[in-house]
Amino acid sequence: MTETTLDSVHHVAIPVKDIGASVRWYTTEFHCEVSYQDEAWALLRFANLELALVIAEQHPPHVAFSRPDASCFGPLVTHRDGTRSCYVQDPAGNAVEILDATSL
Repeated sequence: MTETTLDSVHHVAIPVKDIGASVRWYTTEFHCEVSYQDEAWALLRFANLELALVIAEQHPPHVAFSRPDASCFGPLVTHRDGTRSCYVQDPAGNAVEILDATSL
């Protein structure tokens, strides 16, 4: 029997109206760390997953997977935090981000 390596969910992104207020709420109510924050989005690290807080007009709500072959899904864009990724849609039209595992 061959063993299959499962893909990793890197983060889930949810829309918020105010990044600062949302970061304050999550970091007060839960044990997490701020990995990145600016006016348009924040990334919070939990023990098992990262949570992205996004302004919907600037970033779609999405789930992000880390893949070493991310460029097979489309052209990668470099983001302000140094990560590289592309967005695709699942069959239901949900946004899915494919992060280049080498850029994390």
